[in-house]
Amino acid sequence: MIFTVAIDGPAAAGKGTLSRAVAERFGFAHLDTGLLYRAVGAKVAGGAEPEAAALALQPADLAGDHLRTLEAGQAASKVAALPGVRAALVQFQRNFARREGGAVLDGRDIGTVICPEAEVKLFVTATPEVRAHRRWLEVGGDEARVLAEVRERDARDMGRADAPLAAAADAVVLDTSTLDIETVVGQALGIITARLRETR
Repeated sequence: MIFTVAIDGPAAAGKGTLSRAVAERFGFAHLDTGLLYRAVGAKVAGGAEPEAAALALQPADLAGDHLRTLEAGQAASKVAALPGVRAALVQFQRNFARREGGAVLDGRDIGTVICPEAEVKLFVTATPEVRAHRRWLEVGGDEARVLAEVRERDARDMGRADAPLAAAADAVVLDTSTLDIETVVGQALGIITARLRETR
């Protein structure tokens, strides 16, 4: 069975947690596409050329706590704005999405660019203040600075010329600002289960 769940949204909206829960519930493979860009960003910070780093990316490059830092997120956002980097990573993501057995991909342009044919498209969002508070609980530091960085990243992700962050026209929007993760997961599972029934 080929069945793709595309989960998009801005930083710290909860799409990663949701994606892992969905993948576990249905036995689908999961790809956090942000890790691709974080890994490329880390290589660029180490002196690599962006497109070459993207083309040479290996699954082993996606492991490591260093990819979860605020700095890695900022580096990812910068390299993700480069069309050559995006082009180099598109086929990797598309192949993963259409693998046998089902797949969940979370990112910023899955439903709009990578997998416009995805069977389910979800767009997970929350207010910048809520997302910044969540990120601050993860990384610590100055909460006002974290909020400024969230807003800066939103502007860069939504304003880039190539594959800007946006909800697909046929995506279901889940605003997690006032919802706990169990409620959000329950809503998503209901949507996906209904779609699975339709495709069988």
